Amino acid sequence: MIKAIIFDLQGTLVENGVFPSPVKQVRNILRVDMPFTDFVMRFEKTLMTTQHQSLKDAFTKLFEEFHLVPKEYLMERLVGMWNKNKLLSKPYPDTLKVLEDLHGKYKLVLIANIDIFSKDILDTHSLRSYFDEVILSCDTGYLKSDKEFYNTVIDKFDLKPEEIVLVGDSMDSDMHTADELGIRGVLIDRYNRREFPQRIVHLDELYKYLENSGE
Repeated sequence: MIKAIIFDLQGTLVENGVFPSPVKQVRNILRVDMPFTDFVMRFEKTLMTTQHQSLKDAFTKLFEEFHLVPKEYLMERLVGMWNKNKLLSKPYPDTLKVLEDLHGKYKLVLIANIDIFSKDILDTHSLRSYFDEVILSCDTGYLKSDKEFYNTVIDKFDLKPEEIVLVGDSMDSDMHTADELGIRGVLIDRYNRREFPQRIVHLDELYKYLENSGE
């Protein structure tokens, strides 16, 4: 029996305000030549696990992480793009209806790799009210690929891993981590481009998955 649903934030419940994604834009602006998955891990650990004093301070640390000279014109582009993304980010059209339907029927938990300057997206769109627990990397100091995120949920609600469903859009930080812990993973693939045994394209397809899982 499924008792709890863990949701990722960006790409799952909230769409980015800039395209390509802000992470890809940072990589392009900095011209970092490394595999994208490696870049993302170092990027998120630097930017999203510390409560930086300002965005400029955060990106200065990022320049240091990749051994780059913090040029002012690049800094302006990064800060401007990041602020624009926060301003224009919004829930997908199906997000609020699905959360409203599930609220009260399951324990709902939000997890996110997010920087301290972007987390007010949750309050701007009144998302916190749907969740029994909100766990953010900028508050905890670790990324959602870290098992501590999930152990917090398991311990707080006295759950077994098989009683939890994780809904996310990342194979690496969502699906693989869930699989390692014995948590059921549901990949949301809004552009219908990937293969995964439990895959949905729209969030409201989650109802059918929950029904077929014994609910």
